[in-house]
Amino acid sequence: MPKTRSVYICENCGWQGPRAMGRCPNCGEFGTIVEQVEAAPRKKSAKQASRQVVGVPRSQPRRLAEVDMAQEDRLAVPMQEFSRVLGGGLVPGSITLLGGEPGAGKSTLMTQFAGIMANSHGRVLYVSGEESARQIKMRAERLNIEAHDLFLLTETNLGTILEHVQEIAPEILIIDSIQTTYTEELDSSPGLVSQVRECASRLQALAKTTGISVFMIGHVNKEGSIAGPRVLEHIVDTVLYLEGDPFQTFRLLRSVKNRFGATSEVGVFEMVGVGMIEVPNPSEAFLAERVINAPGSAIAVTMEGTRPLLVEVQALTNPTAFGNARRTPNGVDMSRLLLVSAVLSKRMGLRLYEQDIFVNVVGGLKVSEPASDLAMALAIASNYYDKALPADVAVVGEIGLSGEVRTVNQLGMRLNEASKIGFKRVLMPKMRRKLEDVPKGLELIQVRNMVEAFNALIPRD
Repeated sequence: MPKTRSVYICENCGWQGPRAMGRCPNCGEFGTIVEQVEAAPRKKSAKQASRQVVGVPRSQPRRLAEVDMAQEDRLAVPMQEFSRVLGGGLVPGSITLLGGEPGAGKSTLMTQFAGIMANSHGRVLYVSGEESARQIKMRAERLNIEAHDLFLLTETNLGTILEHVQEIAPEILIIDSIQTTYTEELDSSPGLVSQVRECASRLQALAKTTGISVFMIGHVNKEGSIAGPRVLEHIVDTVLYLEGDPFQTFRLLRSVKNRFGATSEVGVFEMVGVGMIEVPNPSEAFLAERVINAPGSAIAVTMEGTRPLLVEVQALTNPTAFGNARRTPNGVDMSRLLLVSAVLSKRMGLRLYEQDIFVNVVGGLKVSEPASDLAMALAIASNYYDKALPADVAVVGEIGLSGEVRTVNQLGMRLNEASKIGFKRVLMPKMRRKLEDVPKGLELIQVRNMVEAFNALIPRD
């Protein structure tokens, strides 16, 4: 009988220690350290020791000049929004981790992706440890997927999965999910830190030595991060998050790590009855139901990766019925809301300390960049004074603690997007030099501080 020992592992970052602790000394999280009983590793034959993954040959050192770059040509992805997030196509031999809240549509998106890639590039193996083949077939029929080269496998044993990979030789392997996959060489249960780390490492070896592109679906914890050891995100080449309000139809596929493309890139989808459909012009979609001349509404020009987006920021102020006024953000950071409300109170004289403030970004989006500060401030002031902002004005700018309006990056792309959607004016920070290539017919209202911004859009009696 193999000897066993107890180790204590942090479920958040993967730290290991000899005893239990209330707080992880590495990541600082409380209540994340769990006991795990590990058996001594099984003895391996020389053949097994030299080849960790079934069907994977040992790699040999090569000179840098001898590496064939043709092997890294990207596979075209017919889903343009997905391709955008990946960096312009799928790199063979890459390994991608997809996370998201339960019900966000991860399995739906990957099933669609599998069907499309099977029709255009060859064999795709979809491995599910959470659903039966019949359940996946039902979803594929709902999504109108007909792909001869799409193979389904319901299995959680990594060794068995790798044997089928060797038989089928797919171009793409999809694991749904990495938390349900396990290897028999470890006696721990599926989903524990050691199992997730080991299975991910084996799949990484498979991808790098065979050229198979591997996608892993991951669960998220209560903080919204992918569950499992932090090392999991370091193993993979790309980390994607599928975000979206469960009560809204829009979904954002966001890249937070990408070795082959831009980080923070975003693709926009809409969840409908037949699956995920791409939204090629998200700004128009987000503003489709906008109410014109409504107090408390401002249009912010934000950037998601390299993509400019126009979103509606709504604000509501109401006399508080409590001892302390409340601040309730939805789609914006609480810290940004507190900063903006403090500047409005101190620099502009708004009596917000006796007002509850509610701020919402329409469409279930999350806006975190400081360039949306000015739009948030004007939306709050517009509702406070009960005066609507002009309907043809978009707003961009960061607010400083002294009430100054600071410049933002990628201003040219923001102006082009505002002009394309049909806005005639943009309220923006005062530039030190003249802007070039300003869209024809677009008027720039440049301001240096909040006072000038208010005078331009919210004339007060």
